[in-house]
Amino acid sequence: MSEEKKIIEEEKSNEPEEKKPAGLGIETEKKTGEVKKNDFSPERKFSEKRTGGSQGRKMKKNRKGDREREDRKDEFEQRVLDIARVTRVMAGGKRMNFRACVAIGDGKNRVGVGLGKGADVTMAVNKAVNKAKKNLVEVPTVNETIPHEIYSKAGAAKILFKPARRGRGVIAGGVVRTILELAGVHNVSAKILGTNNKINNAICTIEALKKIKRVERQSPLEPSQERGKRGGESKKEEAGGERNLKNSKENQK
Repeated sequence: MSEEKKIIEEEKSNEPEEKKPAGLGIETEKKTGEVKKNDFSPERKFSEKRTGGSQGRKMKKNRKGDREREDRKDEFEQRVLDIARVTRVMAGGKRMNFRACVAIGDGKNRVGVGLGKGADVTMAVNKAVNKAKKNLVEVPTVNETIPHEIYSKAGAAKILFKPARRGRGVIAGGVVRTILELAGVHNVSAKILGTNNKINNAICTIEALKKIKRVERQSPLEPSQERGKRGGESKKEEAGGERNLKNSKENQK
């Protein structure tokens, strides 16, 4: 019997140990007393949630920043006024570049013009837009038109601007028309009297819009003030008439 027991014990020792399924939670070893954490332990889940929360907040902030940038970009409408290929003569030969003239505006009395150069067209346009944003001009308007007549001269460019009635529209040509439309001036008439150079005309238009004076709207007079004003005017007219009569009598004598 003792031999049979030894054989059974040897067979058991040779048999492979059964693998215990990995349970959720924390397992302890009896021999060492150490604590092992499984991949699915609740503590690890909690830590992952915390890190994920901070990352999520950062992502939300980044998304908000992107939206604000997109809104700023969409705030201004941009139009390319002129694109030209220019060359610079260097020691080794000619260097080719692109020059772009861009006008931007929000349609709410703000407009700007910028010039930019770059190795390709997109680079030149981006530089021009950034310069235009730094040099914005506010255009004061009254009843969707300019308050008074302006004559502007910049270099060889000469432009005349006149206010127009409602419904007339923008009566202008070329670069001047695009800048006025971007500025949000709906009724105005303009005439280019000098050169046809687009860049000079654009600069001249911006200089003219800078010269426009703001018109302060006067509050309507009260009835008593109007009567007093009319009474004073009538008295002055009577006094002037009496003087004229005296002068005429003296001349007759």
